[in-house]
Amino acid sequence: MKIVSQIKEPVNHEMELFEEKFRDAMSSKVALLNRITYYIVNRKGKQMRPMFVFLTAKMLNNGKVNERTYRGASVIELIHTATLVHDDVVDESNKRRGFFSINALWKNKIAVLVGDYLLSKGLLLSIDNEDFDLLKIISVAVREMSEGELLQIEKARRLDITEEVYYNIIRQKTATLIAACCSLGACSVQPKSPDVETFRKFGELCGMAFQIKDDLFDYGEDKIGKPTGIDIKEQKMTLPLIHTLNICSKKDKKWLINSVKNHNKDKKRVKEVIAFVKDNGGLDYAVQKMLQFKEEALKLLSTYPESEYRNSLELMVNYVVDRKK
Repeated sequence: MKIVSQIKEPVNHEMELFEEKFRDAMSSKVALLNRITYYIVNRKGKQMRPMFVFLTAKMLNNGKVNERTYRGASVIELIHTATLVHDDVVDESNKRRGFFSINALWKNKIAVLVGDYLLSKGLLLSIDNEDFDLLKIISVAVREMSEGELLQIEKARRLDITEEVYYNIIRQKTATLIAACCSLGACSVQPKSPDVETFRKFGELCGMAFQIKDDLFDYGEDKIGKPTGIDIKEQKMTLPLIHTLNICSKKDKKWLINSVKNHNKDKKRVKEVIAFVKDNGGLDYAVQKMLQFKEEALKLLSTYPESEYRNSLELMVNYVVDRKK
């Protein structure tokens, strides 16, 4: 966590203020809703998304942010939280970041309604302040995230994912939200400037690297992590597996697809698949692609003058690929 506090350092003040504004943005006249939103606020994660918003804004605006920046960060966090609450219902997940999920504590109906409430709060926060440019960035991100999830489900049924389709899925499912954070930060202080698109691209590259790193965790991290094989159990086609399917013999390909499709609950078989992917360079290939995305993101940043905010964003890019969980 030391590296996270180092990244956060130049925006500490903004992050503290943001937490107050975010809490206010969630408030309601319904006591049950307030109890639930209080619970949500108190189990926050590393808060990478608002950090991306503030670091980008401060880097582009001589270390200053404005009210639009705070609103942009609040909206993205409200809408992101709404999607997480809905995800937990869809996945029938009882835990989120080590805490009980909303659906585990209050059941599905309430969880879905809370997600809807947070979504509308986010939309209204933008509309009431006429931040239509910020609202457009976020709405596009939500559309893309939904399409990415549905594309993944559609492809998982047939297991016919090419590398290109995989990149499309992760670009929409994961990278689009980080891209929205960075372009929001830029748009809040420099509306209509080319920086808005540059930082959308920067965020997208970070998000691509982030998701490939997540996919690698399924195979265990070098000496520390134990392979989990969860993606294989869920028939999710990730880059190490896709690459291995592309280069192995017809016979091995048949065995791999059969394993993922029909034997994904068999622990021994899943272990064999993980070993096969490792032995055939699937992990090395995915690491190489992840590092390419990282380098592209750093290259974009290097075109801007050096500052503590740029340094923090560089740290963030490196943290995305070096993190241990």
